[in-house]
Amino acid sequence: MKQSCIHIYCGDGKGKSTAVTGLAVRAAGSGRKVIFTQFMKDGKSSELKVLRELPGVTVLTCEKQFGFFWNMTDEQKKEAAAAYQALFDRATELAAQEDAFLLVMDEFMSCYNHGMLNREKAQDFLKNRPEGLEVALTFGGSPPHRCHGGTLHSRRPG
Repeated sequence: MKQSCIHIYCGDGKGKSTAVTGLAVRAAGSGRKVIFTQFMKDGKSSELKVLRELPGVTVLTCEKQFGFFWNMTDEQKKEAAAAYQALFDRATELAAQEDAFLLVMDEFMSCYNHGMLNREKAQDFLKNRPEGLEVALTFGGSPPHRCHGGTLHSRRPG
């Protein structure tokens, strides 16, 4: 069985999305398939323009934008949760179908922590991800107490 890692980039400030973008570029540069997914962002980040041009990289973003979590109504939170769950499902299924080397889920933990993803399903995927699939997760804030199957953790000093 191939060893694979869950990369976790967390902390306040900038640099987390840039770091996972670098992982994606490096993997694509070596001819590997990458699925790059952004949660809770507007899909207009400058790095996405470059990633969309790279062979072997598939960029997935949410079609509808919901704004900041704390500004959402209860109805918007339900709608956002359904949209983000669909995005998660699409990304994880595509990673398996395409035999991807790297799955980036930018701001995954923000969705997870706000209850916008099915936690059991997310944990099951991370524990039982396809053999050889590297997963990179980002979120603002402190590192989680426990990451299922994670073998690499990077925290940007605040």
